[in-house]
Amino acid sequence: YFLVVLMGAIGEPGGVNMHVHNKFVPKHYNPPPPPEYWNELLFPREFPLAFHEMSYLLPHFLKEGRGKLDTYFTRVYNPLWTNPDGFTWMEVLQDESKIGCHIALTPFWSETAWFADYVLPMGLGTERHDTMSQETHAGRWLGFRQPVRRVAMGKRGEHVETTKDANPGEVWEESEFWIALSWKIDPDGSLGIRKFFESPYRPGQMITMDEYYGWMFDNSVPGLPEAAKAEGLTPLEYMRKYGAFKVDDVAYSKAHEQPLAGGVEVNGVERAGFNTPSKMLEFFSPTLANWGWPEHAIPRYVPGHVYWRNLDRGANEFDLLPNFRLPTLIHTRSPVKWLYEISHSNPLWIATPDAVKLGVEMGDLVKVKTRIGHFVTRAWVTEGLRPGVVAMSHHLGRWRLHEDMGQRSASALVRISRSGDGKYEMKQVHGAKPFESDDADSGRVWWSEVGVHQNLTFPVQPDPVSGMHCWHQKVTVEKAGPDDSYGDVMVDTAESHKAYLEWMANTRPAPGPDGTRRPMWFDRPLKPVAAAYKLK
Repeated sequence: YFLVVLMGAIGEPGGVNMHVHNKFVPKHYNPPPPPEYWNELLFPREFPLAFHEMSYLLPHFLKEGRGKLDTYFTRVYNPLWTNPDGFTWMEVLQDESKIGCHIALTPFWSETAWFADYVLPMGLGTERHDTMSQETHAGRWLGFRQPVRRVAMGKRGEHVETTKDANPGEVWEESEFWIALSWKIDPDGSLGIRKFFESPYRPGQMITMDEYYGWMFDNSVPGLPEAAKAEGLTPLEYMRKYGAFKVDDVAYSKAHEQPLAGGVEVNGVERAGFNTPSKMLEFFSPTLANWGWPEHAIPRYVPGHVYWRNLDRGANEFDLLPNFRLPTLIHTRSPVKWLYEISHSNPLWIATPDAVKLGVEMGDLVKVKTRIGHFVTRAWVTEGLRPGVVAMSHHLGRWRLHEDMGQRSASALVRISRSGDGKYEMKQVHGAKPFESDDADSGRVWWSEVGVHQNLTFPVQPDPVSGMHCWHQKVTVEKAGPDDSYGDVMVDTAESHKAYLEWMANTRPAPGPDGTRRPMWFDRPLKPVAAAYKLK
């Protein structure tokens, strides 16, 4: 990217565009104003330069007494399985003094859903309305997802009040759910919430999906009304028919070149520049320097927290890469029969010389010890890995607590035990096996092992500058003993909280040089008013 900058190829054919420029985001007709307060559980002062909210640290914040959640929604979010230190999540989700009510909005059964007060089935892409756009090329486009059964029923002349009435089971698309919930919370509008969910065409009435997206396509997608009119359609009818619209054929980011009084002077002309304090693309970052990290103000190599020179190879210490992805699986939303038939286990990749040293052969059980616990999996001996590094795929190791609930072809039945001092043990009862159901394929399951949940054994490791979780783990690997079984997991949550405190001690909290919580020029979702940035 630095070479592209030096070439002046920003927003030029053959170069690159600015981030999100080619992603088209339509506008809502009545957006609420920015929040007037700062939520320290999302953006704590220890991480003023974090770009995203620090959601994976939430259970530790609650354990420290930083706050309590009256109601917590996990929306298509499975923190107990996806995040590190899942047993700490399990503790907090079961503690009503920390989270009063937990509601899981999810299209699939998940490990987190086991510990929810309510599990609300959300629609998949074919069961809900949604717009989407991605940076696929130099143009811009907008896609429109639709609940196919509701649309089909409408084409047959059937009146459908809500998507829930058309979807299977109790699947309700979240847009309608949030609208209905807001009306229940503020039935007469006295709280000032309901007005943001009222119809733009029928004052004082609840907005419908046709009205929500009809207004959006009428008023905030350039060129769409004209294209629809040419076919004798409304913009909503056009999008229901085609499902996508090309906003721009060619769209290069040129905003930085626009003349602007008070901007950055380039060859005698004041121009808008970029969204940085200097209005230039910065090699030296005054923000990092002024906010307490001058040693990182210029890009440089920084040894990672698991540095190969510091590993005791004689004691069988390794750098574990735990988050590489398989091309046949998709993050956490992949526990489906067709994909698991292809890839259903996550053995520990280990280089041949290291395996020889450990006396491990292909398929042998190995115990992997982390700072806060251990897990047991099988070895995959390979020449495709550097000695001193071990690796384990991110996707697998799904589990369930009851025999007949959850995705049985993609999860293991487990038993979890806890001692009084915060130590947890997980034992697999059995893996996948054939079972009877309405789906004939359930009787054709031929695989048994479905992976090991490694993330449970990782402490949170927040990078003190960016706040991002540092995924690499320093581990010790040994051949499994006679009492070890495939899928065993042990975790000490007291030790995990101790590790959290040690990492937090490396942060350099706000305020910044202007007395604020975070640089105002940083993007963030739901950006509060300027006054909320000031630390009292």
